[in-house]
Amino acid sequence: MFRLWARTFKDNHMLQDTTIVNDKVDTRTHKVFQALDEVCLQFDLGKPIWLDKTIREFKHHRKARFTQDNFIESIEFDYLEIQVIEED
Repeated sequence: MFRLWARTFKDNHMLQDTTIVNDKVDTRTHKVFQALDEVCLQFDLGKPIWLDKTIREFKHHRKARFTQDNFIESIEFDYLEIQVIEED
């Protein structure tokens, strides 16, 4: 089972969160991208851009923060944080 936790923060306060579960047989990368797509649908966001810094952070910590630099449109929060909390 694969689970990804996503949260938005503004001024160090969590605004919203969700957990995406994926039981399909697929690669970890595909599961992460599919989960992020689902998060963006639930939070009504455009898809963020994976910058080199974001990729490095995700590879090392299983966690990544998407700030205004990662989005084309302006966002109403300081950052979106995703974290893999369980994987096969």
